[in-house]
Amino acid sequence: MKSGFVTIIGRPNVGKSTLLNQILGQKIVIATDKAQTTRKRIKGILTEKRGQIVFVDTPGVHRPLNKLGEFLMDEAKFALPDSDLVLFLVDGSEPAGKGDKWIVENLLKKTGSPIIIVLNKVDKIKNIQKIEENLQSYKILFENNLPVVRISAKTGRNKDTLLDNIFKKLPTGDLLYPEEMVTEETMRDIAEETIREKILLNTSDEIPHSVAITVDKYEETDEIDRIYGTIYCETKSQKGILIGKGGSLLKKIGTEARLELEKTVDKKVFLSLEVKVEKDWRKKDKVLKHFGYFSEQNK
Repeated sequence: MKSGFVTIIGRPNVGKSTLLNQILGQKIVIATDKAQTTRKRIKGILTEKRGQIVFVDTPGVHRPLNKLGEFLMDEAKFALPDSDLVLFLVDGSEPAGKGDKWIVENLLKKTGSPIIIVLNKVDKIKNIQKIEENLQSYKILFENNLPVVRISAKTGRNKDTLLDNIFKKLPTGDLLYPEEMVTEETMRDIAEETIREKILLNTSDEIPHSVAITVDKYEETDEIDRIYGTIYCETKSQKGILIGKGGSLLKKIGTEARLELEKTVDKKVFLSLEVKVEKDWRKKDKVLKHFGYFSEQNK
């Protein structure tokens, strides 16, 4: 039996969370087309007859602009030392860019773990020669000739081929988690991320990057889960946008989040949301820690 930790790393918006959800066959990580959708390391666990893969989804790697950006960078960096294998997920519809080169030079070349280049979004290009040219631009970033798997995270194309390659690279070992477990995330964590996802999908400009969510109370019963949460933003104008005319946008966000959470827990959910201003929270260590954004190598 094989088992081990597999870290998924790459630039923002290359499809890391979409790939993990596709492999697990269920949604455990929020996924949107906006950068910085993933803010924390999240483990997704796949158990089958060949063994167990513990995937570690990481925030997209980019140059940090504030304290939150530094935390996101640390989340990706700290996942690598414990990895038995690294999936370098890249956008195969375009050639390697500065961000990819930075990841290779500053992170991947410093890890002793084996690496697989995973070429995502290949279904967006019909020109085979163009795909090969893009692939070569990623391969030349490494001194060794690394294995490559072409996939579509969105449709699941070549998912089985990727899993075959992963199991070949993993060490022999017992299960690391109980067989029925698919994630370490608690329902409080899932609720916070679900609310944030609905904000990302319903807002634009700076607002998606300026919000943080806390679930202040989570009450479970057999019939209904009651969730009380707070949406934090950085300015009064952002608060006004999030609430919307007559509370319309906040109601829409709350309804969409509630309906998704009801699917997750398979029962009724009551969700209460309010919006508060926490000026410049992305620059403040103390506030970041309160929101759960603090670097901890062994978390």
